[in-house]
Amino acid sequence: MSFEDGSRRRLGRGLAALIGDVDTEAVVNERSRSSRRVPVAFLSPNPRNPRKSFEEADLADLTASIREKGIVQPILVRPVRGGGEAYEIIAGERRWRAAQRAGLHDVPVIINDVSDKEALELAIIENVQRADLNALEEALGYQQLIDEFDYTQTALADVIGKSRPHVANTLRLLKLPDSVKTYLREGKLTAGHARALVTVNDPAAVAARIVEGGLTVRDAEALTQQEPRRGETKPRPEKDADTRALERLLSDMLGLVVTIDHRRDGSGTLRVGYSTLEQLDGVCRLLKRE
Repeated sequence: MSFEDGSRRRLGRGLAALIGDVDTEAVVNERSRSSRRVPVAFLSPNPRNPRKSFEEADLADLTASIREKGIVQPILVRPVRGGGEAYEIIAGERRWRAAQRAGLHDVPVIINDVSDKEALELAIIENVQRADLNALEEALGYQQLIDEFDYTQTALADVIGKSRPHVANTLRLLKLPDSVKTYLREGKLTAGHARALVTVNDPAAVAARIVEGGLTVRDAEALTQQEPRRGETKPRPEKDADTRALERLLSDMLGLVVTIDHRRDGSGTLRVGYSTLEQLDGVCRLLKRE
């Protein structure tokens, strides 16, 4: 899928206005015209919301804040087709849940009549900007846009406002075993831990060791460097800190798995792994640019 530069700029400005990241007089006026209050009963959650988990402690804190100060940031909604005064939440489900707990009769909303694709884009962007999604929810949201609307990783990065390596690294988390994904959902592993597990031969076993030992991301990276990679059977020799740091730097820059193997004579091998032709094309374009 291709996007014209002008469309990107318009979409970017529209998202910023809706989410509240641009503080200009024009945006304020635009938002004041599209804002209103509606009964909480008129709103319903979006079944395609990338955010699936709502921590009880977070909801309790937000409920207390809303009781004291009300809802500061309006909830972004879209009309339900043929639903009269009914609206579907695009972004702000947590605020809506907390408002009900706080006993509010109505809530401020911004109404925007958008397509399914635009609604999903907005939901992901708003949640990512607020750091409301865990790494797995973010990855699932990206994959949903790719599967349903034929996004490439590059086009998706453009719309979401993230780098292509960030999108690629996040999507790699979906390849992990279910037990590791559970650790991610529960907050026992961070995205940094999980990225270190993607290339090892037995990520479930290594993840359990990381959780049981309470290892930091740096410790986890050192541990995984000694583990067999996919397709290997023997443990890898431990690498020095400088080599591991360079591997991490190059992997983050490319959004791909990069390994460096030094030989005693000073020579060595640098490997860049890719899983799609798009990723290979991305590396080629980068090398040509440099």
